[in-house]
Amino acid sequence: MIPDVTPNGVFYLPPTGWLTSFYNPPNFEDSDIRELEINQDSFQLYLSKNKQTHKHEDLITTEKTEQTTSVKKKKANEQPTLPSQNITAPLVGTVYLQPTPDADPYVRSGDHVKKGDVVCVIEAMKMMTEIKSPFNGIITSICVSNEELVEVEQPLFSVQEDKDND
Repeated sequence: MIPDVTPNGVFYLPPTGWLTSFYNPPNFEDSDIRELEINQDSFQLYLSKNKQTHKHEDLITTEKTEQTTSVKKKKANEQPTLPSQNITAPLVGTVYLQPTPDADPYVRSGDHVKKGDVVCVIEAMKMMTEIKSPFNGIITSICVSNEELVEVEQPLFSVQEDKDND
């Protein structure tokens, strides 16, 4: 039933249940929205489909303190190591760590990469962008999972640079 206009120009609206039966909006999980944040007075709601979640500031402070303490202990016991760099996402999109679902990944932790080697692909707006290593080194960790949504400047890989990084 569609709203009618009476002869005197007044809209006639059907009962309230009409709109929900006519238009049933999708739920958050089925929508294209990745994140939703609502802040109103003292009410705050944050929904995300991303695997990473926001942490409260007090948790971040605690983690930083623990990390600083553990780093100081490690530095006292270790020999100096080569600098570690991150390969970061240049754009927002879905990261693919392997060329096809059944293929081996582009790189694994412990692999040696050379400047210009493809380490993953990011899909954004149906366009595939190859992400290449900007330096020579060894992949020390993979910071994302396959088919994860990534943000600009989000670390994808941690790489320990070679001494002669030319």
